[in-house]
Amino acid sequence: MNIPAMKSAVVSISACLFLVAGCVSQNEVATIDNRLSELEVRNAESRKKSEAIKSDLQNREGEEQALRHQAATLRQQVAALNDEIRTLTGRIEELEFSIGRQKQKEAEATGNKQARLDQLADSTRMNDERIGKIEQYLNFEASQPAAATGQTKAKIVPVTKVTKEISEDEIYRQAKQAFDQGDSDAARKKFKELIERYPKSERADNAQFWIGEIYYREKWYEKAILEYQKVIENYPKGNKVPASLLKQGFAFLNLGDKANSRLILQELIKKYPKTNEAKIAKDKLKDFK
Repeated sequence: MNIPAMKSAVVSISACLFLVAGCVSQNEVATIDNRLSELEVRNAESRKKSEAIKSDLQNREGEEQALRHQAATLRQQVAALNDEIRTLTGRIEELEFSIGRQKQKEAEATGNKQARLDQLADSTRMNDERIGKIEQYLNFEASQPAAATGQTKAKIVPVTKVTKEISEDEIYRQAKQAFDQGDSDAARKKFKELIERYPKSERADNAQFWIGEIYYREKWYEKAILEYQKVIENYPKGNKVPASLLKQGFAFLNLGDKANSRLILQELIKKYPKTNEAKIAKDKLKDFK
């Protein structure tokens, strides 16, 4: 085939191809346009949905943030309440412990008081028994002279008549002189004589006190306690009551009875606080501690 013919054929084929291509492109373009329109519609719908979802997510994020804020606030409030509860619990425990200690102290104090009362009751009972025995002994002692002096009665009467002439001052002087000289029997006899002959004498309470002193000097402390008690009971307004209480306390102490000794010395301090005897009693009580 010659060149011109080939060129003609090529041109013809190209023209045909161009015509065919033109027909195909128009159909495809229409199809593509339709698809593009559909895609644009879908894209618009997708954007709307996306925006709606985004808006919903934003709303949810706002709600979640608000919820998180509320949750954080609640956690803070709960933590504060827990701290307050722990504080209150600690205070309650402290109060319970304090109340328990107080009850324990009260129970111990009550027990100590009861034990002290029981001890004092026992001491008082023992003291009463001791005094009862002493009194029984004294009654027996007092009855002996009456039974044994039947034959000497006639001799004693003249002596009594003579002693009636002696004044109370003279009897007291003789008794005190005998006491100072250490003649306990003569002094005791004279002091008793003064009390019997002049029971309302101003020296009667002194005489009774010196009788107690005689027994105290003889270390017969039980008898001394009873004689001092006569001063307290028979001459309550006399000036020898504080001294009698003091010596009673010392007598009980010498007998080993600290409980009664303490009680009597405390009674002395309470009733006669401004006396020298009270001062001596206070000093003595310091040795008890």
